[in-house]
Amino acid sequence: MLFSPIKISNLEIPNRIVVAPMCQYSAVDGVMTDWHTQHLMQLGYSGAGLVMIEATAVERIGRITHHCVGLYNDFCKKSLKETLQKAKSVATSTTTFGIQLAHAGRKASTQRPWEGRKSLTEEQDPWSTISASSIPFDDHWHIPHSMTKKDIERVKMKFVQAAIMSMEIGFDLIEIHGTHGYLLHQFLSSISNKRTDEYGGSLENRMRFPLEVFSDVKAALPEGFPLGMRITGTEWEQDGINESEALIFAQNLQKIGCHYLCVSSGGNTPNPKIPIGPHYQVHLATIMKKNTDMVIRAVGMITDPVNADKLLLRQEADMIAMARAFLSNPRWVWDAAKVLKYDIPVPPQYARRL
Repeated sequence: MLFSPIKISNLEIPNRIVVAPMCQYSAVDGVMTDWHTQHLMQLGYSGAGLVMIEATAVERIGRITHHCVGLYNDFCKKSLKETLQKAKSVATSTTTFGIQLAHAGRKASTQRPWEGRKSLTEEQDPWSTISASSIPFDDHWHIPHSMTKKDIERVKMKFVQAAIMSMEIGFDLIEIHGTHGYLLHQFLSSISNKRTDEYGGSLENRMRFPLEVFSDVKAALPEGFPLGMRITGTEWEQDGINESEALIFAQNLQKIGCHYLCVSSGGNTPNPKIPIGPHYQVHLATIMKKNTDMVIRAVGMITDPVNADKLLLRQEADMIAMARAFLSNPRWVWDAAKVLKYDIPVPPQYARRL
């Protein structure tokens, strides 16, 4: 089943393997560089049915670091289009490409992972950040500004503008980033959202901004254009988002036309107690699979092809996504096809490898 095709709205994807979006922290003011070219070209011919472009900031202050990819001006748009064209030039004709649109909120203005992943110091050219409430992510982090109604309307517009540009660039699918502690997640969680207006308090209110972002993007795209969201299945915190809240949010997304979900977890608190191990998040995807009609993607240490195939056969999810597995082995799909005795197209230049 791993190699069977699947449709997300009107998009046919040749298999159920997805390259998850992976931040490379290698852009220059939002613009992709040669690093992204080589990275995405090799993933383009990896054999995965869907290749997701890393979290892409919809406005400059929405970048996680100084080096994150953005889509907020013509320079960003041009670099994304050129890189996508190069990746498509070496991919099979059926490989599809999606982009993840994001805003880091209070987790913006930080160092790259290999620099410490802390708030930028005064010497590192920090910038002011925004969030649902003026609550820092961790001790000794910057304090974000609580978003005004004007900020909320601006950010919604930025998501719409980035989505329109994504379609013009030539992406086959758009994903809105709603997890890992970034802005939309910050509104959803009672840990980071202490607002007293219509965007805070009850779950209905905390869902309002993410649902409005999704609805506005949906309205700006052509009918049937594949649009999904990456959501939080749980925060692994006693007072945070749990499976029941996540399901309510998912069902509300379905009502307004969401085509698929990628179900991840955590990221909104500095030290959640996550039981990390193979398939540790799959049960969260299965909850969505059993209780919604959307295409559901599972992610999180799904690295063995036989077990990946089995979880699909057991209908625990519809697709699987991997990130680090592709960094370790960009030919994971080719190797999986050999294990599962399935013929897949590979570049003829490399066919002798098989």
